[in-house]
Amino acid sequence: MQAGKPILYSYFRSSCSWRVRIALALKGIDYETVPINLIKDGGQQFSKDFQALNPMKQVPTLKIDGITIHQSLAIIEYLEEMRPTPRLLPQDPKKRASVRMISDLIAGGIQPLQNLSVLKQVGEEMQLTWAQNAITCGFNALEQILQSTAGIYCVGDEVTMADLCLVPQVANAESSINKRLLVLEAFQVSHPCRQPDTPTELRA
Repeated sequence: MQAGKPILYSYFRSSCSWRVRIALALKGIDYETVPINLIKDGGQQFSKDFQALNPMKQVPTLKIDGITIHQSLAIIEYLEEMRPTPRLLPQDPKKRASVRMISDLIAGGIQPLQNLSVLKQVGEEMQLTWAQNAITCGFNALEQILQSTAGIYCVGDEVTMADLCLVPQVANAESSINKRLLVLEAFQVSHPCRQPDTPTELRA
C-alpha cells in the first residue's frame, strides 16, 4: 500500500461504509480499501487484528492523517473539517442542524435496527417483521422532516451529509431525492456493486 494514503476498512454491502465512500469520492480523496467481510469466516470483523483496530468490531474504519477513526458520521465530519471542499455541512447553522438531525435519524434511528448483530438477537422468525417495522417507523418520520427541509436534495439544493446517509438506506426504495443523487458520480463509484470486494456475480 502507498505510504501516507488513507486506508478504508470496508464491506461492500455496508451502508455505513457506503456513506464514507461517497464522502471520499465527493472530496476527491484517493484511498486504499481493505475489505472486511462481515459474513465470511464467521465475520472477519471479529478477528483479533481488526478488534485491535476497532474495539466495536464494525466497519467502516478509516486510517488517515496518522489517526484511526471509527463511526461513519465521525469520519465524515473529520473529512469535512480537514478537507472542506466540497462542503457537506451548510454554513447556515439552521441548515447544518437539519443535516445533522437527518443524518442522526438515519444513522441512529433506522440503520442500527437492521444490523446483522441486532437481527440475530431478535431471532430468525421475527427478523423480517422487526426490520420492516423499523424501516417504516423511521421513514415515516423522515418523510415528515423532508417536507420542510428538502429542495433538490435532503436539505436545500446542495448535497450534504444527510444525502450520504439517505442513499445507502433507501438503496432498494423509490425516492425522487434518491434518484437524483444516484446519477451523481460520487454516489455511483461508491456503490456496493463497484467495490474491490464485491463478488463477481454482483458487480455492475
